[in-house]
Amino acid sequence: MAPRSLAVLAVALALLQAASAKSWLGAKFTTDGTVREGYDASGQQVVMLSLDQHSGAAGFNSKEQFLYGEFSIEMKLIPGNSAGTVSCFYLSSGDGDWHDEIDMEFMGNSSGQPVVLNTNVWANGDGKKEHQFDLWFDPAADYHTYTIIWNPTNIIFKVDGNVIRCFKRYADLPYPSAKPMTLHATLWDGSYWATEKGKVPIDWSSAPSSSPYRSYSANACVSGGACHAGRDGWMSRQLDSDEWGTVRWAERNYMRYNYCQDGWRFPQGLPAECSRH
Repeated sequence: MAPRSLAVLAVALALLQAASAKSWLGAKFTTDGTVREGYDASGQQVVMLSLDQHSGAAGFNSKEQFLYGEFSIEMKLIPGNSAGTVSCFYLSSGDGDWHDEIDMEFMGNSSGQPVVLNTNVWANGDGKKEHQFDLWFDPAADYHTYTIIWNPTNIIFKVDGNVIRCFKRYADLPYPSAKPMTLHATLWDGSYWATEKGKVPIDWSSAPSSSPYRSYSANACVSGGACHAGRDGWMSRQLDSDEWGTVRWAERNYMRYNYCQDGWRFPQGLPAECSRH
């Protein structure tokens, strides 16, 4: 074989090895709907979820279940008019009446309007605990990192390393602590709800809508198995004063909805945790 051919082969093998080292979809997840995978120039695996009127929802779902952990993904949301779409990164114990769930849901927009990030916590089937934020950047222009930290003390939501919410545990109130959860990333039609409370549905003429994901990581305790060796970094994690300052900054400048301020929704009184923050 000629030296040039050997050099090309060596480069190809190096890229293949790099891609294999950074591949996570097939080993860790099952898929639904239209899911395509590839690699970027650095060998990073990129998973593309696509939605059109015929294919239905798309997503990937972890093969393992977890009981506490730190979970991160990089996402680039749908550009242009994404009204009616919902892109998600979340944990769920299932669909039963008493299920637990931790949500980061990105509700699509009409062109030029902010994308809304809906964070929510379900405990024993009760999920009316939303904090919603207008994102302060264009989430379709580049990848951004979204993180959920779930431990026995609190649930922390982060955007690009910035803490925007902390849901604290109280001994006498429901909290996700006993039901193992599966990790999901999905793209689905939320026309009935997502944009301006359902007033703006998906414009199917511009379909398919696609959202790429990359750099998935989980440092977590697997249900029925061992905890990751690095669990000390998140198992007892609580916010320091600077991080609480970041939460207040996000609430003051970008919060769109806080269930603890919605007396109309709770005519019998706000949930008990609202008075303990």
